[in-house]
Amino acid sequence: MFKIAYDPIYAHPLPEGHRFPMLKYELIPAQLLHEGVINRDNLFSPDVLSEDIILQTHDKDYWHQLRDLTLPLKEQRRIGFPLSARLVEREIRIARGTIDGCGFAFDNRIAFNVAGGTHHAGSNWGEGFCLLNDQAIAANWLLNNNLAQSILIVDLDVHQGNGTAQIFENEPRVFTFSMHGANNFPSRKETSDLDIPLPDGVGDDKFLDILYDTLPRLINQQKPDFIFYLSGVDILATDKLGKLALSKDACKARDTFVFEQCIANNLPVQVSMGGGYSPQIRDIVEAHCNTFKMAADLYF
Repeated sequence: MFKIAYDPIYAHPLPEGHRFPMLKYELIPAQLLHEGVINRDNLFSPDVLSEDIILQTHDKDYWHQLRDLTLPLKEQRRIGFPLSARLVEREIRIARGTIDGCGFAFDNRIAFNVAGGTHHAGSNWGEGFCLLNDQAIAANWLLNNNLAQSILIVDLDVHQGNGTAQIFENEPRVFTFSMHGANNFPSRKETSDLDIPLPDGVGDDKFLDILYDTLPRLINQQKPDFIFYLSGVDILATDKLGKLALSKDACKARDTFVFEQCIANNLPVQVSMGGGYSPQIRDIVEAHCNTFKMAADLYF
């Protein structure tokens, strides 16, 4: 049985006018429960994350400005959300959920976080709705506790994982792979260990062909003992920010292939949901739920 990190605070940390991006975090587990894909035992509510673990990844001054709600307004605008104690609590619970998910992945081969994928947060900045980088924090936690020696981060969100790339730019034990829209946010890209920037309008066949060629080769070359997967659904043709043209079926095929590679190579994987900005919330929720369904079919 796979475990899924979810807490109600994921969905409701913001004033009324800012809540649309958060609705999916409430609707995804509700839909999975409704369809019988999961039951309540699959869900767990993460605790808050201790400061010492945060400081293994993020700079002290930046974290203290978040913690004390003193981040300059210019930096808050870069994040895109008004800073609040509940928003900061949300981020540290998400990061704790991803760390806890690593433990569950060792036990059950796979674990999920309904939120997470906050890959725009760098060591000393927040950006693009991301304050703390959950998968980077968890990767450093694995390394610092000698639970992994070689980690592969597979970021298939439509936006480059710029924060993740910056955090691990001098860490040879973590290989960062980002396949993303070349002309999409962020305008200033960092340098991942492997970046594959895609032109606008890339569709199903081209995207999947690149993934099918690249991921097995990376696993063979890097020989990771743990994988983090960021499964953003902003690659969909319906996404208002994505600029790519993938169908929901191709999104399912993407997830299936990543999971099949993890299974074939006996690699535990932690999955964070990442972005999704289609105008119709049902398109976002369906595509994210498909990721869970593919895992349920393959693993259990």
